[in-house]
Amino acid sequence: MAGSSFGQAFRVTTAGESHGPGNVVIVDGCPSGIGLSVDDLRADLARRRPGQSAIVTQRQESDEPEILSGVFEGRTTGTPIAILVRNADQRSRDYEDIKDLYRPGHADYTFDAKFGFRDYRGGGRSSARETVSRVAAGVIAKKILAEAFGGRVLAYVVQVGDVVATVPEPAAVTLAQVERLPDGSPNIVRCPDPEKSAEMVALIEELRKEQDSIGGVAEVVATGVPAGLGEPVFDKLKADLGKALFSLPAVLGVEYGIGFGCARMRGSRNNDPFVAEPDPTGRRVRIATRGNRHGGMLGGISSGMPIVLRAAVKPTSSLPQEQDTVTRAGLPARIRTKGRHDPCLLPRFVPMAEAMVAIVLADHWLRWRAQGERTGELRPSSD
Repeated sequence: MAGSSFGQAFRVTTAGESHGPGNVVIVDGCPSGIGLSVDDLRADLARRRPGQSAIVTQRQESDEPEILSGVFEGRTTGTPIAILVRNADQRSRDYEDIKDLYRPGHADYTFDAKFGFRDYRGGGRSSARETVSRVAAGVIAKKILAEAFGGRVLAYVVQVGDVVATVPEPAAVTLAQVERLPDGSPNIVRCPDPEKSAEMVALIEELRKEQDSIGGVAEVVATGVPAGLGEPVFDKLKADLGKALFSLPAVLGVEYGIGFGCARMRGSRNNDPFVAEPDPTGRRVRIATRGNRHGGMLGGISSGMPIVLRAAVKPTSSLPQEQDTVTRAGLPARIRTKGRHDPCLLPRFVPMAEAMVAIVLADHWLRWRAQGERTGELRPSSD
């Protein structure tokens, strides 16, 4: 299927369906010598894994990765890395009764319109199950960023329905805040605002009991990214990040920095003034900005400030309550979707978003390195 590969210097290709034997990813372009083990992959795969809490799908998958190639004695060899994650808890019988019905909000009709044939079990290739491969690739990308320039990518939930979190300093949020509440218990909704996190969980549980679902917003922050990543025209960093996030299932909107808020602002307020920050040696200065309404990108190129993006995720389309639809023949019908589905996609969306942002940044850094990168901190200070 065309469109199953992403990236240029760091290229990711996925294959697999929701109810097939498994999902596989091939990562080409990873430099040699990067430490990589199954344990490295397990952490993020566990954050994406179904069945992890009461507010996500109860499909039970261990999501145990198998590294098939590209790693020797715990380090990448520079050759293609293949990773397999097998499916174990498919319930294809849940879809037998609706195989000739089009589920509202799903890709059933559009797949038929494009291919004339589809795997109706759990959504087939359009299922979010495919993202297990992307999260595995994202682990590799994160390791490249960390080794190359100390880069970090972290996502968290900032909104579920009408419940909106307060996150005054996105770049200061830690993984511990996203994964754990102040009392040490799991932060199952992955919102770093504990008070709003509890409200989000209550709302999701309420919607689940009503056999409904709810959408929300995730924020993704990349820190430590040097100035200079991205291209000035078609391969703008913001364009590739937008494509990466829009390629994830259920994403209906993406913004960065002040985003759509810029429509209400004057230029004098929207601009981030430049400032010079000397490094500890005093021999160099770092150009930065006072404020970050530009979200870490100017002219499609990273500015060295934190890259801050947000993705709007729609409510889960698969609902156990009846909805109107039509059959493949166009006859009116009613549909109730069986199976196990997330009442809110946001908690498991977080590692998916991190993975796609990390993949884009790793790809652009490798491309920049091949061009002979500059440091973004070369301007000498004056006496």
